[in-house]
Amino acid sequence: MGRFKDVEKEKDSVEELPPELEIKHPLQNTWTLWYYENDRNKNWEENQREITNFDTVEDFWSLYNHIKMASELRQGCDYSLFKKGIRPMWEDDANKRGGRWLINLAKNQRGNDLDKYWLEILLCMIGEAFDEHSEDVCGAVVNIRAKGDKIGIWTADAMKTQSVMEIGRKLKQCLSISQNVTIGYQIHKDTMVKAGSVTKNTYIV
Repeated sequence: MGRFKDVEKEKDSVEELPPELEIKHPLQNTWTLWYYENDRNKNWEENQREITNFDTVEDFWSLYNHIKMASELRQGCDYSLFKKGIRPMWEDDANKRGGRWLINLAKNQRGNDLDKYWLEILLCMIGEAFDEHSEDVCGAVVNIRAKGDKIGIWTADAMKTQSVMEIGRKLKQCLSISQNVTIGYQIHKDTMVKAGSVTKNTYIV
């Protein structure tokens, strides 16, 4: 949790120091921000654009403060933040055996709740707040959609039940989600072959 607190703490102080006095705080991993925009003249993979990489607390805040908030994206667009080398797609070797904890948001949550949840998830990931299970976290995706926005946190191996469940519990804690509200974990393979619009939850917290 120490690294997570460092990321939170730097939020307020990162703009206070002149550049020559800045001492950057390295993150445990290098992270890549991706942006998806639905251009019907391109295929899905071509629409997924790699924006930039960062590996320090300060570079994260510099990036976060200069891009649009998730709630300001057009419908049909996504942000994805993944460990460097992992593409935000089911087929990637790091993701294909895994799944995602999924948070569905109502239309009226696009304002404060969406942006707050997305930021907290980013901080949890880059700050390694999932403790010994952080290595099983691949990344997170926020989908801006007309029917309701979604945030998913992707893990590497859906069969590592204990790790998946601990990540889910920690996620609820980080987001201050009530114990009366459940969130579900969906295996990517199930999502890929779903017949209708609903994928079954393999785990629930």
